[in-house]
Amino acid sequence: MPEGHTIHRLAARMNSVFGGQLLEVSSPQGRFSRGALLLNGRRLVFAQAFGKQLHMHFAAPENHDDVLVMRSHLGLYGKWTFAGDEQFESLATADNPRRRADRVAADDGHGRARDEHGWVVPEAARGAIRVRLRGKHGWADLRGPTECRVETVSEAAAALKRLGPDPLDPDETGGLFVARAGRSARPIAALLMEQQVIAGVGNIYRAESLFRQKVDPFLPGNQAGEEVLRGLWTENRELLKIGVRLGRIVTTDQADRPRIPDERAWPEHANYVYKRAGKPCRHCQTPVEVTEMVGRTLYWCPTCQAPGT
Repeated sequence: MPEGHTIHRLAARMNSVFGGQLLEVSSPQGRFSRGALLLNGRRLVFAQAFGKQLHMHFAAPENHDDVLVMRSHLGLYGKWTFAGDEQFESLATADNPRRRADRVAADDGHGRARDEHGWVVPEAARGAIRVRLRGKHGWADLRGPTECRVETVSEAAAALKRLGPDPLDPDETGGLFVARAGRSARPIAALLMEQQVIAGVGNIYRAESLFRQKVDPFLPGNQAGEEVLRGLWTENRELLKIGVRLGRIVTTDQADRPRIPDERAWPEHANYVYKRAGKPCRHCQTPVEVTEMVGRTLYWCPTCQAPGT
């Protein structure tokens, strides 16, 4: 499942390729036909990420106060793809995307056909495309999201209130995370996966932040203490920032991979414990252990993260 850094990169790309434009919105698959009808012909004011949710604000062309929000969550299988002319492709690939949930379609953008209005003609829809956004210079297709709906601004705001704080939000201090996690008896590794406790952290950041902070994943939240919880908040914020910059989840320090820069660390040298079951811990050589928690595989070092460490 794409984690928070991917959605923040996706929001930036949407703003870059479509921001301020009147868009055609359709649903080739048909499952979003009603929503597409509500949004078609509106202007994308801005896109913004909140944890793993993408909120795209569309204003009516002649009334900027008439705004609707397309709120989506990619889930395990959702992804956006982008394609268009040379100008569009240049903007869409400006952050050197890594072709995950938001991979850019492989096309050089040259020789695109245009309609009578000068808009690039998109390729015929293939597969189950839930939403297609089309601008003058290109288009974006959404496939397989867990959730995609049109809401009023107030409805979208209400959905946000159900989320925990996003570590990538510069206005968040971590206090709400500390309060919510600190009153729960559930293991801290389970709490890090609950989006109402902390938004944007997924299975990889969970395992890696716990390892880096040397926290026992089975430690109950209400026994962790403020220092431990604030350490996890800060750790996830910094790791997510690296993810936004690189487009990959790289959690290892340079000292643990000499002469291998961040940009070349993935996948072999990218993480400490994630997907390293049975392999020696990079710090103490103890085999990395695994178990299932909240439906996902949890990885940890039983020595570095032993209770009381």
